[in-house]
Amino acid sequence: MRNPNYRKYAAGSVVSNTGTWMQRVAQDWLVLQLTHGSGSALGITTGLQFLPVLLLSPYAGVVADRFSKRRLLQLTQLVMATASLVLGVITVTGVVEVWHVYTLAFLFGIGSAFDAPARQSFVSEMVERDEVTNAVGLNSAAFNLARILGPGLAGLMIGALGSGAGATGWVILINALSYAAVIAQLQRMDPALLHTPTPVARTPGMLLDGVRYVRSQPKMLMVMVLVFFAGTFGMNFQITSALMATEVYGKGASEFGLLGSFMAIGSLAGALMAARRTTIRVRLLVVAALGFGAAEIAAALMPTYVLFAVTCPVIGFCTLTLLNSANATLQLEADPVYRGRVMALYMTIVMGGTPIGSPVIGWVGETFGARWTLILGGLLVIAGAGLASLLLLRSNQHPEQADRDLHPAF
Repeated sequence: MRNPNYRKYAAGSVVSNTGTWMQRVAQDWLVLQLTHGSGSALGITTGLQFLPVLLLSPYAGVVADRFSKRRLLQLTQLVMATASLVLGVITVTGVVEVWHVYTLAFLFGIGSAFDAPARQSFVSEMVERDEVTNAVGLNSAAFNLARILGPGLAGLMIGALGSGAGATGWVILINALSYAAVIAQLQRMDPALLHTPTPVARTPGMLLDGVRYVRSQPKMLMVMVLVFFAGTFGMNFQITSALMATEVYGKGASEFGLLGSFMAIGSLAGALMAARRTTIRVRLLVVAALGFGAAEIAAALMPTYVLFAVTCPVIGFCTLTLLNSANATLQLEADPVYRGRVMALYMTIVMGGTPIGSPVIGWVGETFGARWTLILGGLLVIAGAGLASLLLLRSNQHPEQADRDLHPAF
């Protein structure tokens, strides 16, 4: 936080991320209102929002390596603000239909697809190398502080305005305004203090070159496998929390929103612990993934809403520990020339798997019940941890050796 550019970035992010989490709850509740509680419709909405990440993030990584990340971030924030503004207006005016939500979720996802790799790799440009792990942890802490505030505020606001579809529109409009904070803070940064690498010239095969680079790095490949299973099958909280709150426990918008805040308490604790680390061991990644899977299964078996809410911080802590460790590992391991493409592949996998997993998890919830969305997700995350460990062992690099090699600078 001594870094003035990072302070500006963090301040803008807290405001914008709070709005984003408010919209996530509002959008989910809007879909449930329009479809009378359809889990499949909720899964389709989430899938469409993350589909552009799957389709466009690899190319977005090339763009991030070729252009100013600061300017690119200002543009992506404007795109997402516009999509939110349109959805908020048509919802407040009462003309919104499900297909409108589908379309605007997809357009929002396009902005997010180009935003994510630029934002992730921009952290390394704001701080020194020995501050990267700390910066990633504080970035996540700011994100999860917003995650604590956003869902609770959204749920309370929707409840206060009558819990109908129109109430969600006002929450979405607040998010549209929140993007101005990030755009303004990025503009106020001092470019002379940024560690901006020379933009990469456009050459044929840049995307495939980035993929080959990742495949040649055993630790990077292991991280990608871990986050694929976690992102695709485990991190469908928008669906699982909504179905558990409404179908299993018979709760409303306020209680649904509070579940996100409870989970964010654990995530914030995980982020603050991550900010204190100077090194990251491979075994930490594996243990975090196993803990994540086990916590989801335990949550699925909770008999009451209160006990389910108590397990949410544990899920949040394990999830954040896994993602923070994966993020920092890739940023430190990656050559700066490839960093944008590496982080784009990371975001493609951790978020791009959602269009595959969300409809499946939504269907599981409708067919077998909400509890099975968490049980199945947890089991697959545990299986992914086993597969990732096996791949690292087959690369002839023992986990202890990988731990020693992970941060040679330290």
